[in-house]
Amino acid sequence: MGVRGLQGFVGSSCPHICTVVNFKDLAEQHRSRHPGGTPTIVVDAMCCLRYWYTPDSWICGGQWREYFSALREFVKTFTAVGIKLIFFFDGMVEQNKRDEWVKRRLKNNREIARIFHYIKSNKEQPGRNMFFIPSGLAVFTRFALKTLGQETRCSLQEADYEVASYGLQNDCLGILGEDTDYLIYDTCPYFSISELCLDSLDTVMLCREKLCQSLGLGLSDLPLLACLLGNDVIPEGMFESFRYKCLSSYTSVRENFDKKGNIILAVADHIAKVRRLHQGEKKLEEILPLGTNKALFYKGVASYLLPGQRSPWFFQKPEGVITLDKPVVSMISGPESHWEVPMCTDPESKQEVPMCTDPESGRDVPVCTDPESGRDSGQDVPSGRDVPVCTDPESGRDVPVCTDPASGSDPEFKQEVPMCMRSESKQKLPVGTNPEFNPEAPMFTNPEIKQEDTINTGPEMKQQVTMVSDPEILQVARAHHVQAESYLVYNILSSGEVECSNSLEDELDQALPSQAFVYRPVRQRVYSLLLGGGGGDTSACPTVKEWFVYSGNPLRHPDLVRPLQMNIPGGTPSLKLLWLSQEPGVQARRLDTLLACFDLSSSREELQAVGSPFEALCCLLIYLFVQVDTLCLEDLHAFIAQALCLQGKPTVQLVDLELDHVDPRAVQLGSLLVRGLTTLVLVNSACGFPWKTADFMPWNLFDGKLFHQKYLQSEKGCTVEVLVEQNRSRLTKFQALKSAVCRACVKENRPISSRRHWRPHHSGRWGRQESSSHRTSSGHSRSGQGQHWRDQGPGKRSGVCLTPALDIGCVFT
Repeated sequence: MGVRGLQGFVGSSCPHICTVVNFKDLAEQHRSRHPGGTPTIVVDAMCCLRYWYTPDSWICGGQWREYFSALREFVKTFTAVGIKLIFFFDGMVEQNKRDEWVKRRLKNNREIARIFHYIKSNKEQPGRNMFFIPSGLAVFTRFALKTLGQETRCSLQEADYEVASYGLQNDCLGILGEDTDYLIYDTCPYFSISELCLDSLDTVMLCREKLCQSLGLGLSDLPLLACLLGNDVIPEGMFESFRYKCLSSYTSVRENFDKKGNIILAVADHIAKVRRLHQGEKKLEEILPLGTNKALFYKGVASYLLPGQRSPWFFQKPEGVITLDKPVVSMISGPESHWEVPMCTDPESKQEVPMCTDPESGRDVPVCTDPESGRDSGQDVPSGRDVPVCTDPESGRDVPVCTDPASGSDPEFKQEVPMCMRSESKQKLPVGTNPEFNPEAPMFTNPEIKQEDTINTGPEMKQQVTMVSDPEILQVARAHHVQAESYLVYNILSSGEVECSNSLEDELDQALPSQAFVYRPVRQRVYSLLLGGGGGDTSACPTVKEWFVYSGNPLRHPDLVRPLQMNIPGGTPSLKLLWLSQEPGVQARRLDTLLACFDLSSSREELQAVGSPFEALCCLLIYLFVQVDTLCLEDLHAFIAQALCLQGKPTVQLVDLELDHVDPRAVQLGSLLVRGLTTLVLVNSACGFPWKTADFMPWNLFDGKLFHQKYLQSEKGCTVEVLVEQNRSRLTKFQALKSAVCRACVKENRPISSRRHWRPHHSGRWGRQESSSHRTSSGHSRSGQGQHWRDQGPGKRSGVCLTPALDIGCVFT
């Protein structure tokens, strides 16, 4: 989201900040300045998802084949003009941004409710003004880009910090995204993805130097401005009264500016006045109503300081900042100058000399710039172990102003989640063990750790709080996380905290469960695998914090979920065996472990008979139909038929596909299946990649509109021949897949029946009444294997959950 009100201010009040540029021209200029170099653009992928998703249909679960084609065209266009792209994705949510994350999720819930109300009223997809990105889009975009040969990374902290840091340290052509925080960071130029015309490669560059000129500020003042206006770290209401106080005393209110625009000008004017005072930072602290928010405020300002940078607003070490999250940080002395101010690369501003404030004299002094690079010629970006620092005028020493921007555990839960302390080596961990990504390769394919592959993404911690103590396992997990080759595994091992955003689920429909509950037993077994230390004993396993969106969850606290014991033939293998061993027979152990995560060890024979590429899909369908007793034979027919018909359809044919109407239940089923595919990514990576990743990528298995068509046909009672479009070979395969799923479900005491054969109450809200019946394969009730979805509500969030069947350890605070 970035800085509150800044996007509108730039667009309406300061249009001269925006300059139309052409990437092809910029690339040629870069090559002339850097012979032999490759112009590189750092892409904030999370900002680009809406731009990339161009298919008209989005309500049915995602048009994945169309989406993959759009990504391929995007990459191809930049590659054709010699521009390298490197994509960054958010890898975790920082604790100081959790409140903002929750606020957006609750807002999304309201938007989703409006979407389902529209579908029920009109039986069609809403307009683009109600567009909601398909479930799993961020996860699968990572794998799509890697399949297209692109360098793709997943962040270890807030992605915008890593994007800005990478762009600065690697002298990149610029950052492509849609976040006003990139106007605040002192980094390479910032380009708008929303203004990008892919045909011509024209877009808009937003010049932070021109923004400073309009506001009468220096670049080093922008982090302070961002926090006073409100951003993802500082709540907007924290300084609301202060902003209006600035506005009331501001003498240059402009009639042609709106209220928010004048507030920005007033706050900037106040900063400029305070800066000119002796020891302006003390004056500012006296004026600002910081109170108990002092540490958060300083952390917010410091979060914009990239490695080697400092702020003139920090003269002394702010109290309480050093120990906010991580116990120890390394330090490095910065350049002689107190801060650096890179020049804007916009040709119109090259003649301007940037000014900065000398903290000792209080005067504005010019910064010597390099005419070619547009940056301070004396700028020295250190290559390792950097933290934002400031100069103490009394001692003349550099002191850190904050800890790692990636914050640690929520202090509220420190006593409830057992942790292990480990000392990290002084060398940085690798960003990946496999420079050429191979989705089919197991985790041990490249055991060598190359130091030159490391990313400098901010402060290096000498000591880290983690959920496990084995540094080798953490190193492998971290490498695959950063290289975007896994999903959630490192988050579980490092912090024991995971999250999942909204899905298209109808909160008024009680017949279908939330995906958060459907796949929770799978996640619980993964937690056991990752945190149990081998052997399968879950008694000593720590709980995992889950921030999953579902109806009735106010997201005030995470659900604390206990690992669930696994039943694996031969016992639970260790992660070292699954991830690092190359011994014969290990691949079979990996598959055994994967099936045990779904509690489907008894279905191995049926799944092996199916074979690739439908083995993973059948595993997911068996699990779904065992867990959700309101699924019927018609649903199974639709799932299988769309997967088979998808194989032979070109993208253009999928684009032209039209639906008679949109059914809200089919919308939920499409989203539920796609969330299952993301769960497969988690399980497969946790087990050491027993299956080929390509086998459960949605563009190979699922098309939302095609599934919707098959669902509507199946509900009408169309024959299987019609569903498979009169194709004889598909019909044979259909019967084989259906037979495998149905036989496996019967083993689990879950025969799949037609909706037409259900008793009257089946078509209502609750489905099969015998849903807690014993599972013949394990001798345990289904609730004992992970609570049945219908009982997994928000529960008691204070004390111990009172639901008798609850085996998830829901000890809520």
